[in-house]
Amino acid sequence: MRRIFVAVAALLAQPAQSQPLSAVKTAELSGALYQAGLAADDPVLMLAAAKLRKAMVPRAETAGTEAPLGWQEMLARAAALADGDADLLAVIDDVAAESGKGVAAGPVYSIGNLNAGDSDSYPAVAFIGGDYAEVYVEAKVTTDLNIAVYDSKGRLVCSDTDASPIAYCGWRPGSTDSFTMTVQNDGPLGATYALMTN
Repeated sequence: MRRIFVAVAALLAQPAQSQPLSAVKTAELSGALYQAGLAADDPVLMLAAAKLRKAMVPRAETAGTEAPLGWQEMLARAAALADGDADLLAVIDDVAAESGKGVAAGPVYSIGNLNAGDSDSYPAVAFIGGDYAEVYVEAKVTTDLNIAVYDSKGRLVCSDTDASPIAYCGWRPGSTDSFTMTVQNDGPLGATYALMTN
């Protein structure tokens, strides 16, 4: 555990990549790391997830709108699992004290609720041909959220149907078109969720 902690701490301290992840991909990676941390009771994975999530600052039009899972909750869960490890708790405190990096998270199109078995469909959104398009959904509770994206002719262009509370779709439209998105809750519990696009 100690060697893993040192390796991840070194990774967290590295400067940003020359080509940073998109805000949507950062949200998806953060969510996946946190879910892996929950599954393994691993506070280091949760710490890495919180650091990624904290770097995401909503744009002005979404200020005050919180996604279902915030970095504070991720850090609190990591601290609870740190089991008194003074070094790990110090790193958790450092991440909590860091100032934001000013990365725009992109607009949150919806924060909604879905009962088990229900779905939400969103009005068509235009994506530019040739530019990489991304959609991400995330729930706070452990449920099974899935997403499907359709072009203007009703053809499925992307879907994520694995059993988890996060779903991500990325594709490159051949031409500028309008795309509709459907979020389905196939889990046993109702859930509040956030949907984000780039």
